[in-house]
Amino acid sequence: MANINKYHHNSFDLFDPFFDDFFQDSHVNELMKTDITDEGDHYELQVEVPAVKKENIKLSLEDGYLTISASYHENNDSEKKGKYIRKERHSGEMARSFYVGKDVDEEDVSASLNNGVLTLDIKKPETKVVDKKKFIEIK
Repeated sequence: MANINKYHHNSFDLFDPFFDDFFQDSHVNELMKTDITDEGDHYELQVEVPAVKKENIKLSLEDGYLTISASYHENNDSEKKGKYIRKERHSGEMARSFYVGKDVDEEDVSASLNNGVLTLDIKKPETKVVDKKKFIEIK
């Protein structure tokens, strides 16, 4: 789990739990492979969702977790006359969650889908700078 320092926030604090889990797991998630970049004022996630239509993708934000869920369906080949020798396309659902922090609201997230890549821009929450050393005035 991420070590949270209340006085200083690292730009990767939002995704530390994700990175911890990612590097500890020897099996990379084959579905919804994701690249995360720090773009200064926001984070950008590029998520692979090949052959998934926009209407079959749902984004939700709850308790600081952004969840991407998608369903995909194979073509219905009931009118196909031949027999399958090999069939690798399937139907199913997939989901992936990222901890983005409880200060992120739905208006802080924008999404677009282009050529099987879902791009999410997540605005960084404003960090409150707290001085470690405080002075007390003597009256």
